[in-house]
Amino acid sequence: MSNKFKIEAIKEYFTIVIGLSLYAFGWTGFLLPHEITTGGVTGIGALIYFANGFPVAATYFIINIVLLFFSIREFGWKFSLKTIFGVFVLTFFLSVAPALIKKPLLVQEPFMACVIGGVLTGFGIGIVFTANGSTGGTDIVAKIINKYSNVTLGRGLLYIDLCIISSSYILFQSFEKILFGLVTLVISTYFVDFVVNGVRQSVQFLIVSGQSEDIAKRIVIEAHRGVTVLHGMGWYSKKPTEVLMVMAKKNESVKIFRIIKQCDPQAFVSQSSVIGVYGEGFDMIKSK
Repeated sequence: MSNKFKIEAIKEYFTIVIGLSLYAFGWTGFLLPHEITTGGVTGIGALIYFANGFPVAATYFIINIVLLFFSIREFGWKFSLKTIFGVFVLTFFLSVAPALIKKPLLVQEPFMACVIGGVLTGFGIGIVFTANGSTGGTDIVAKIINKYSNVTLGRGLLYIDLCIISSSYILFQSFEKILFGLVTLVISTYFVDFVVNGVRQSVQFLIVSGQSEDIAKRIVIEAHRGVTVLHGMGWYSKKPTEVLMVMAKKNESVKIFRIIKQCDPQAFVSQSSVIGVYGEGFDMIKSK
């Protein structure tokens, strides 16, 4: 294992820890004190906790141990390794958080609690996903359902979460609690997508410059991005010209603009957002 690979692996596991700490804080500090039930295994743990006081962390851990057995059998150790790590870390945070947060952070403000809790849990899970991590739980169930049926992962998770949230009516006899849970689910889902898509969003550059060779070399060496040369012609000048096409992550835009400016401040540059980029250095093409 190279040192670069080790550093990247450490960064990913550290990112997972940060994301799970945010999730545990949002869940324990805002959702649990107001009896707001969300989806996932933590939602099941909350229902059991509200019914008889059994700790959420214990329920979460027990259910995930069973699900991890099926995960390893169905998908192997490669998929399950970070899931196992995520389960143990989140179990730890869910055990410690109630001892640190002994009083509700918002009193008599259930709607604001579900909004803030949804934002924090969504951000937390989004951060975990950007590091290719997982919290296990219903993710495993949805992947198993997807493997043996035409139900997509998103739809499978939605069905499971709706069932868990709706089950809170049995305990509280309150449609208000269900609505708070649904609002939290919508907000957290939005922020998961916001974080994941924000990190993975790609941009396309079209660069016209008399210093195209220098710009292309520096982009390849310094930004570590490929460059495609398109041959064109200026309609006004009727002279042949080279157009550089570069695909990059959005957070790499500043570096590329800096290279262009240093090589040719008068370069003509077009930058546009793209919905998806597939291939080496970007996302993999996946079948249904």
